[in-house]
This record gives sequence, structure tokens and C-alpha cells, in this order.
Amino acid sequence: MGMLKSSLAFLVLAFAFFLCFIMSAGDGSYDYFQFVQQWPPTNCRVRIKRPCSNPRPLQYFTIHGLWPSNYSNPTVPSNCNGSKFDARKVSPQLRNKLTKSWPDVESGNDTKFWEGEWNKHGTCSEQTLHQMQYFEISHDMWLSHNITHILKNATIVPSATQTWKYSDIVTPIKIATKRTPLLRCKPDPAQNKSGPKTQLLHEVVLCYGYNTKKQIDCNRTAGCWNNVDIKFQ
Repeated sequence: MGMLKSSLAFLVLAFAFFLCFIMSAGDGSYDYFQFVQQWPPTNCRVRIKRPCSNPRPLQYFTIHGLWPSNYSNPTVPSNCNGSKFDARKVSPQLRNKLTKSWPDVESGNDTKFWEGEWNKHGTCSEQTLHQMQYFEISHDMWLSHNITHILKNATIVPSATQTWKYSDIVTPIKIATKRTPLLRCKPDPAQNKSGPKTQLLHEVVLCYGYNTKKQIDCNRTAGCWNNVDIKFQ
């Protein structure tokens, strides 16, 4: 009987923790922002079964999203109970900006991409940034730190043969922004099973405080494999 009571108590406690997690994932509670930029050629290289609509991907880092995040679990919150995306709130002037900084590099449907990012992430920080601010500030962040130029100035440019260490890529970004970024990689689909293991540079993440006013160091909780060379192609 004692063991049965203990088991029931454990199940109740586990269920309570599960409910708390589910609720926190969509309640809009967050600690900081991840500003995520992606390298389009990697996006398209890993889409083997669904090729990108543009046969030659853009050759500069573009915005993936601005994600309110928690230190305990950077993947939450998401899909919060906020105002859904309204395309009418994207002015022609803002649309012209976002077409360059925040394009849909895979299917080419920019508006649908913005809608998905706002509904999943933007709604969770709506108490801080309304829809127009969310996209305007993201574009300004993109302009403030041009990752493509920062890497180029450090002679890190797309190459079919050269590889880099994690620190090789992080260091010039850290010097330029005065803060530690986070890199994310994708497995190389062209990996030779008999050769050395490699990965593709996919995203560069810059982190900002709760109100986006101040850039902060990113915690390296996940990203690229340790001690594995990185391709930037």
C-alpha cells in the first residue's frame, strides 16, 4: 500500500510539472531575446527533398527570427495567446526593408514566413513589442551588426575546401559586437562517411536583454558539435 501511494504521488507530481511546462511555453514569460540570422546556402543545402525556390541562394546572412527565450529552456515560450499576424500592419516602407533583411529563402513567400515567426515567437513578447516594433527592431538589429561583413573582414568567406573551428568564427563577431554570440550548425548532407566529420554553419545568434535595448552574452547551451570542423559554403 505504501509503495502504491508513493507511486501515485510521484505520478501526480510529474503531471503537475508537465502542466507547468506546457503553460509556461505559451504564457509569454521570457528572460531575453535570441536574434537569429541564417546563412541561406546552408538552408538550401540541407533541403535535399524540397529544393529552395531560388536555385542560387542569397549570399548574405538573413533574419530567421527574434525569439523571446528563457535561460532554463531557450526553446520556450512559443505560440502564445497574443494578437495574430496582420499583414496590413506591415507598411510598404517596412516591407521593402524586410524583403532584403528577412526574406523567405526557402519557398520565397516572405509574408507567410513573417506570419509564422510573429505567431510563434512575436506573440510571446507582445507586452514589450507590438507587431510593427517587432519587425522594425529586428531589421535595425540586422543593420547594426552585419555578420556577412564582419566575417569577410576576418577573411572568413564561403569556401568549398576550407574549414574553421568554432572559435575562429565566434572571435571576430565577439570583437565587433563586444558580446559573445552563439553559432548553430547543420550536419553536412555531403559528408563522406569514411572522411573526417564536418558540419555546416547555419545560424549566428546575438542575444539581447528583456526589452531589446541592450545586447548581452549568449549562453552556449546548444549549437554546433564540439571539436568538429565547420564548413562555411
